This record gives sequence, C-alpha cells and structure tokens, in this order.
Amino acid sequence: MVSHGSKWTLANVRVFDGSHLTEPTDVSVEDAVISGIGARNDKATEVVDGGGAALLPGLIDAHTHADEQTLRQALTFGVTTEFDLLSMPDTMIPLRATVGTSLDLADVRSASFGLTTPEGHPHQLRVGLNDPVWPTVSHPDQAQGFVDGRIAEGADYIKILIEEGQAFGTSLPTITPELVAATVRAGHERGKMVLVHALTAAAAQIALDAGADGLTHLFIDRPHTEELIARIVDSGMFVIPTLSTLAAITGEPDGANLANDSRVRAKLTSDWVDNLSRSRDYQDSGRFQYALDTVAALHAARVDLLAGTDAAHLGASGLAHGASLHDELRLLVLAGLSPTAALNAATSVPAARFGLGDRGSIRPGARADLILVDGDPTEKIGHTLSLLGVWREGVRLDPAAVNPT
Repeated sequence: MVSHGSKWTLANVRVFDGSHLTEPTDVSVEDAVISGIGARNDKATEVVDGGGAALLPGLIDAHTHADEQTLRQALTFGVTTEFDLLSMPDTMIPLRATVGTSLDLADVRSASFGLTTPEGHPHQLRVGLNDPVWPTVSHPDQAQGFVDGRIAEGADYIKILIEEGQAFGTSLPTITPELVAATVRAGHERGKMVLVHALTAAAAQIALDAGADGLTHLFIDRPHTEELIARIVDSGMFVIPTLSTLAAITGEPDGANLANDSRVRAKLTSDWVDNLSRSRDYQDSGRFQYALDTVAALHAARVDLLAGTDAAHLGASGLAHGASLHDELRLLVLAGLSPTAALNAATSVPAARFGLGDRGSIRPGARADLILVDGDPTEKIGHTLSLLGVWREGVRLDPAAVNPT
C-alpha cells in the first residue's frame, strides 16, 4: 500500500541535472516529492547515505504494452513510469487502480485500444490471447466516436496503427490515409495527442500529412532522406525509435547479449530470460543500420527522441520490461547520441512531451521517482544497470528486488 508522509534525506549523491553529475550533495524528500537539494532536512526521520553514487530521475519507457507483472518487473530495473501504447481496457482500467494503491509497480499511462482494421496489425500477433472484440471504424465520419470511446476508457492519448505487414514479412489490410487524418483531427479536438505506429517511410509520410504528434517506431524499409527528416523537423513531431524491437525483428543479437548480463539475468524469471534471448528475424539484418542512421540524422536535426522499447508480454521475443530500456539507451548511444542525451530521452524529454511536469528531473517539487546507480552513466551509459536503489514517490523498493542475491 502507499506509504507517504515521511521526511528523509538521501545524502552524499551526485545528482544528474540534465547535463552532468553535480558534486556530492543531499536530496531531501517529503510527502513523496523532492523538498530540497543541497540543504539537509533537519527534521528528516531517516538519512540514507548514497556513498557518492549517481542519482537519476526514475526512467520512463515511452513505448510498452503493460500488465501488473511487467510493471513490477520494470520497477526493479528503475523504470518508474511506462507509457502503454495499446492495451485492453478490461485489463488496463483495474491495473491503473492497482498502480494507484501500490508502489511496487511502475506508474502507467495508456492509449487503450489502438485504431486498426479487424484483420490488421497487431491481430496477427495476438492469436490465443483472448482479446475482446476491438472497436473499429470504416469511415472518417466515425473517427470522433472512436476517439470518444477511448477517452471514456481512460485513454491519455490516442494510438493509430498504419501497418501494411511489410515489416513482419506478410501482407495485412490497413486503414486509409483519410481515416488517419480524421482520427488525428478528432483526437486534437478533444485535446489528446495522437501517436502513430509506422514502420515504413510511406506510413510515416501519412502520419506527417495527418498532423500526428509522434511516431512510435522508426521506419526500416529504406534509408532516410533529407526531405523526410526536414518534414519531421518542420512538423514538431517526436519520435520513439524503439531500436530494441527493431533489433529483434531484424535478427540482431542485442536481446541475447542483454540476457547474458548478470545484472539483468538475476532479476528475470527463466521465461523472461528466454524471451529476451530470442529474436524474430522478420527483416534482413542490414535494415537495422537504416534505423541507426535515421536516429543519427534526427538527433542532428534536434528532433525530440524518446526512449521506448515496445516491450510487451511473454512471446514478444527479444524484449523484457525494464531491462530492455537500459539496452535502448545503449543503442541510442550507438546511433550517435551522447550518454547525457540518451538519459534525457528516458527522463526529461518524455515527461515534457507527454505533459507530465511532475517527473523526469530532480528538482524541488518533482515526484521523488529516483534511481541510484554505481558509476557515471553520463560517461558510460551501461552504468544505468548498476542499480543500488529505486524509489517511487519517495518509497524505496525492496532492495532485494533491485539487487537480488
């Protein structure tokens, strides 16, 4: 259960301020929020010695598909917030209530059902998962009703799937550009962001034409062009590259390498280790380089990049909630981001783009969603996995969950 109201201080920590680690200082927490930096709270009921370790904001995974078990797993890896980008409301509505009364789960926001066709993506991946009948629309005039239905289910933003099946080695029916545009307008009419799944350049162009707010994947069917990068820049759109899932569908061994890291393996069940170790091989491996090159071009053009993994349930091979976000940071650095820029892609940038002003940075008044790591992740991004402590809303996760023996 939630346990707030305590006043405590995390002493002798180097705080990540968005650009570097500060000299050792103290961070005070009161009633689940950061109350001060630098001056120790004289009324603190507890002082925790950080031993000079690095203190980061809790990490945000900007693209997942969550349930209770995966939110618990995510938190053990320091992911304190997940943005669920497609879920079943009969699962997500009670889950969000549980998250509100239990601090051993990551916080979650959700899109509820995504807009697709009855036979379209991702139905081909959800066989046997006992989904309810998804709401669908066939005409742009019905778009507002679809959006309003998702808002009634508690959706924080709207998700559209433009997927012809090419990225998955098949052919699938997909929605029309006119319906995409109408749904974007309908979402904006209700003050909601609209995010688009697009794994081809053509789908990305449709999302741009419609005025969508963000892409939830990078296209990998061909290299980027200067014209397409310029269009993304001019649109103000953000991009969630999901390099982790692109690596999995192009047969790259990144998930297996991550599963072999002792800091990861110790926290996962054997089923999740196996899931993380597998790839999907839908696409030629050379296409992963397209994604890395596109990330580099987007970053050079100052497009907001958000760290997200597309981690889902067991069976979505090559990924594991929590663990994969750390590898996403590594892949962003591999693509050309500095470690500091990658950290911002998992903290302040997603918080700002999703309108969550209460998290994503360490400052007075922010939620005390915090992770303590050994080493300097602004110099070596892999140090984020060397977790010493995790706090959600100022409540420390059981150290045995963070550092199992």
